[in-house]
Amino acid sequence: MMSFKEHKSKTPTHIKLGVVTVSSSRNLQTDKSGQWITKTAKKEGCNVVAHHVVPDELNSIQQTVSQIMQEHSPDVLILTGGTGITQKDVTIEAIRPLFTKELSAFGVLFTQLSYEEIDTAAMLSRATAGIIDKTVIFCIPGSINACKLACNMLIFPELGHIVKHIQE
Repeated sequence: MMSFKEHKSKTPTHIKLGVVTVSSSRNLQTDKSGQWITKTAKKEGCNVVAHHVVPDELNSIQQTVSQIMQEHSPDVLILTGGTGITQKDVTIEAIRPLFTKELSAFGVLFTQLSYEEIDTAAMLSRATAGIIDKTVIFCIPGSINACKLACNMLIFPELGHIVKHIQE
């Protein structure tokens, strides 16, 4: 039987990653969270194949995700923004119905880590993750602190491992 460390050591090293920022007030130049994710992903050895900013609109989100998946076949797509509880926050409603599998522990772990930083306000995030075709999708809050927390503590440490399983 293969040990956990041996299992993780056999993960892909070339990961194609896309970033989508959901915001009606930002553009590519003012998208600090998306820029940070892009820069960090490159440092982690990922090939960033797309970075888009889309408005908080269900159809725009779904069309952009579909376009990126068709044109670039990313292994990973990180959506930042639109995960809160206001009327305009529709990222989860746009993406969750497209999942073939959900990584249900991601939201729980993100909430736990957020709670340690921002106390009970952590319950307002609906961060989630799942799989569409052969792409893992992460939906995380738009704040730079939330992006750093999700990426540094959860996403990047397990990315190769997750991609390996999806590609099997």
